[in-house]
Amino acid sequence: MATSCVSVLSLQLLKASSTWTTGHGLEGKFSGPLKPMTFSIFEGQEPSQIIFQFKASPPAVTFKLTGETDGIFEIQPDGLLYHNRALDRETRAVHKLQVSALDAQGNTVEGPVPITVEVKDINDNRPTFLQSKYEGSVRQNSRSGKPFMYVNATDLDDPDTPNGQLFYQIVMQLPKVNDVMYFQINNKTGAISLTLAGSRELDPSKNPFYNLVVSVKDMGGQTENSFSDSTSVDITVKENIWKAPEPVEIVENSTVPHPIKITQVRWNEPGAHYSLVEKERLPRFPFSIDQEGDIYVTQPLDREEKDSYVFHATAKDELGKLLASPLQIHVKVKDINDNPPTCPPTMPVFEVQENEQIVSSIGTLVAHDMDEENTVNSVLHYKIVDQFPKFPKDGLFLVQSYTGVFQLAMQSLKKQDAPQYLLTVEVSDKDFQTLCQVKINVIDINQIPTIFEKSDYGSLTLAEDTAVGSTILTIQATDADEPFTGSSKILYRITQGDDEGRLGIDTDPQNNTGYVIIKKPLDFETTAIHNIVFQAENPEPLVPGVQYNASSFATFTLHVTDVNEAPQFPQHIFQAKVSEGVAIGTKVGNMTAKDPEGLDISYSLRGDTRGWLRIDPATGEIFSAAPLDREAESLYRVQVVATEVGGSSLSTAAGFHLALTDVNDNPPRLAKEYTGLFFCHPLSAPGSHIIQATDDDLQSFRGPQFTFALGSESLQNDWEISKINGTHARLSTKHTSFEERVYNVPIRINDGGRPPLEGTVSLPVTFCSCVEGRCFRPVGHMPGIPTVGATVGILLTTFLVIGVILTVVFIRMKKNKGKDNVESAQGSEATPLRN
Repeated sequence: MATSCVSVLSLQLLKASSTWTTGHGLEGKFSGPLKPMTFSIFEGQEPSQIIFQFKASPPAVTFKLTGETDGIFEIQPDGLLYHNRALDRETRAVHKLQVSALDAQGNTVEGPVPITVEVKDINDNRPTFLQSKYEGSVRQNSRSGKPFMYVNATDLDDPDTPNGQLFYQIVMQLPKVNDVMYFQINNKTGAISLTLAGSRELDPSKNPFYNLVVSVKDMGGQTENSFSDSTSVDITVKENIWKAPEPVEIVENSTVPHPIKITQVRWNEPGAHYSLVEKERLPRFPFSIDQEGDIYVTQPLDREEKDSYVFHATAKDELGKLLASPLQIHVKVKDINDNPPTCPPTMPVFEVQENEQIVSSIGTLVAHDMDEENTVNSVLHYKIVDQFPKFPKDGLFLVQSYTGVFQLAMQSLKKQDAPQYLLTVEVSDKDFQTLCQVKINVIDINQIPTIFEKSDYGSLTLAEDTAVGSTILTIQATDADEPFTGSSKILYRITQGDDEGRLGIDTDPQNNTGYVIIKKPLDFETTAIHNIVFQAENPEPLVPGVQYNASSFATFTLHVTDVNEAPQFPQHIFQAKVSEGVAIGTKVGNMTAKDPEGLDISYSLRGDTRGWLRIDPATGEIFSAAPLDREAESLYRVQVVATEVGGSSLSTAAGFHLALTDVNDNPPRLAKEYTGLFFCHPLSAPGSHIIQATDDDLQSFRGPQFTFALGSESLQNDWEISKINGTHARLSTKHTSFEERVYNVPIRINDGGRPPLEGTVSLPVTFCSCVEGRCFRPVGHMPGIPTVGATVGILLTTFLVIGVILTVVFIRMKKNKGKDNVESAQGSEATPLRN
């Protein structure tokens, strides 16, 4: 009965086999002798599927199956191997079986022979996130593209097949401000980072929380027939901690051991490299920063040497790129009272008249203190501690305690009592005292007014272009008071006729002569005639009842003649700013001049070497005349010439500086020529090379943010390019089966600008035999260098020509020798030698 069942089953399996193997008999592909074999079977197939028909060789009559059958694999006595239910790769991916051939008595006559069954994967498992909800946080202004959290999913299918290749993407961002995505995800790793917009615009004061819906698909996300899962991601935006610290105060001349931590800066993420940058070049820079961001003062500071320091702290990534704008650090050196008051470099000398009234001010002593102004350390106190002589009495003078102003204290002075007094003054701050001296001269009373030697100095005619500093007139007044005192010293001033202050008067202190000079240029158009009034006066006041009279005044008339002057611009340099992408004909500036004589002006350009500009000759308006290029010249300097129309055609020039702002008009390119990239052939493992890109446009403080891609989809089976950072990428091989030759790999580089520009470069990569790690290639024929055959031909020809020459010379020598012998036999006279 059992045998009958097996036979029926065998028949059913054979029928199934016949159906399954349409176009093939059991002979060949699905049958054969007992030998080691490997079979690949997709999981999930219907049961009772034939795998193979083993054939017995006498004396074997039946077969036996052992090993990892898991109750799934069976073999019939006639050698028919099959599985009785569906396989599951996730339960066991490989089954190790053994098949033995038995004789009629059940003895093993062949085997056991290893049979391997590999279970091939089908997409029968959906990916699953490890968490139903994720939470993370990111700092404001963090770097775009740098992950701050990850989401992870698993798939039980084979990761080496598309069934287990996962693809992550952000389905939704809430809130989505202005329809801008602030977050991005790495499709392969699940790494979440900020976009460029997110790095710039995230602000916790506006939106501190965001929610993302993230999905994951298997099949690499490339087909609709894929399984998927989703999860929720809650992100908290934290305040940017990259901020300038508060100003720091450091007490000068500190005796505490250095270095001393004074403040700190922190980048939003760990791993930043910190440094300090001086704002001004100093003989010594007494500050440092460690890689935790702590800032130190390295030595005692002296406020009197430098009272404050301003420098910057920077944070850079591992490639030395700035992560953000530098922070300004301000350090103020706090004063201590470590400096005594100092006296004036020369002794002050004051004068007082004999009839000077009590409490009249005589003069002011100004002492100095190097400590900080307007603090208790620099407040000075004045006190008279000695008077010499003390005649007619002591205490004739007093000084205001905090101003240093000296006054008469008791009575008027008489020169016959003492013509001079020497005062010793104590100047003190809260800790130090210094003694200074003051000399006071008693002089006669100023009782005689000044007298000009003549009241009218006539008139003088000068051209308006007379040089500044020229002396145009000498005036003289006298005073009969005591010589070389404030009562007889004369000061001249102009009281009328020079409201613009074009004239000045210098006085010779020895003889009181006055010299009238031109201080500012004369201007015919403003004032053609100056009616000048001079006054002569003394530094000391006249005694009561005496006043300056008409003798102390004199007149003078100055006539200014016109000179044809060049046009004048209101300033030497005009500046303007415009985008380099403006259309031809755009107005970029305007420069106007005025002619002092009121003539019309014509404008022209000088130094427009690139031909970028044109100017309206009548109005001075400046327009673009050709495409502008910031990369060629970011600040374009030309001169505008203003020429008067008519007259003497005089001209003047002023500078026009046009600053060009950047437009993204340069596609990315490789930073250098990559001509020596090679891999040693044959490859033992996939390898890679790093390339760097650049472009000529103005970069933001964050630097370039290039993206890289292969130039053709057909290369994706052989090559892979992955971004390292904003400027570098890694070109990698995906296998080792490359030929020994040069491959030109096209690479597309996108700058992500506005508008984005893309450049395609061809990168030559050589696969070659290597000797000691260096590419070895046989030297081929080089232009200008003969081949081996040509070289041999040249040498043979050279030798042939030399041989012919030698033969001719030898024959000729032999003939000459015979002729000489004959001639010597016929006569005895000498024959001259011939060359």
